[in-house]
Amino acid sequence: MKLYLISQEVNNKYDTYDAFVVCAENEEKAKLIKTLNTEGEDYSDWVKDVKDIKVEYLGEADEGIKKGEILGSYNAG
Repeated sequence: MKLYLISQEVNNKYDTYDAFVVCAENEEKAKLIKTLNTEGEDYSDWVKDVKDIKVEYLGEADEGIKKGEILGSYNAG
């Protein structure tokens, strides 16, 4: 498993996430860790389209780290 920083600059309103550190098998799976919200642009806390997600490889994960979100950056309003 690997550690990635996933981020987005499309949805930058209040009460949104701009980035997460995640543990995943590869870059494509890292993009899918955060469930894409389909409620509507005004209520979404993340991006709807995976093409808007940037991925940066951080390194190898320790064996004890489970797949999924590790840390999120939330912009409260």
